Amino acid sequence: MSRSKGRRKVNPPARTDREVLLERWGVQVRPDLLDLSLTHRSWAFENGGVPTNERLELLGDAVLSIIVTDRIFHQYPDKSEADLVPIRAAAVSEAPLAEIAKQLGLDEFILLGNGELVTDGRNKPSILSDTLEALIGATYLSEGLDATRSVVERLTEPFIIDATNAGPALDWKTSIQMLANDGKMGAVSYEIVGSGPDHARRYEATVMIDGKAWGTGQGTSRAKAEMSAAEAAYEKLRRAVNA
Repeated sequence: MSRSKGRRKVNPPARTDREVLLERWGVQVRPDLLDLSLTHRSWAFENGGVPTNERLELLGDAVLSIIVTDRIFHQYPDKSEADLVPIRAAAVSEAPLAEIAKQLGLDEFILLGNGELVTDGRNKPSILSDTLEALIGATYLSEGLDATRSVVERLTEPFIIDATNAGPALDWKTSIQMLANDGKMGAVSYEIVGSGPDHARRYEATVMIDGKAWGTGQGTSRAKAEMSAAEAAYEKLRRAVNA
């Protein structure tokens, strides 16, 4: 038997060579703000209740949103609100932000408490995305909006391009809702019927707007069936709105 079998995984502490992170980031950040941006609440709790990065996260979320929204508003002047909403979401939601954080190696620098370390906190999308937003907030306070814009636009541009190429397929449900809003057609709802045994359950969803059915789809979960139905209804609804 291997002596290492059953041995507990060792979780290394946060890296301290933050100049490496800043080089990847591309903008200098005041040391005190950089330190705060990397301080997760779990570490703060285990170290005497020092300040956490949560306030910076709140600020960074707002700065990120205005930079990306301003960028796509001017970059795509012919796109409607229905087109722009999912494009923005593709750049500012948890999944893309966590991916950007991993690309930067930000996970290696986050100050985490032991509880988060043993539960693989460095790979949790929520922690990664929140810390990235905190770093954006710290950059804004340290270097101003223009410097922060250069970083945010550089890092989010690939996601914006991918989302633009995907079009309404990026989020069929959001696209359907925005079309309905544009046409002042009322709220969108989904009628769902399940069938089959619990271990092989199937669902059928129908998009309903003001009592009228616009499309039907199937899936192995309610969410998948709703997305399939929204996709089926999109083109018919688009033609109705633009008629």
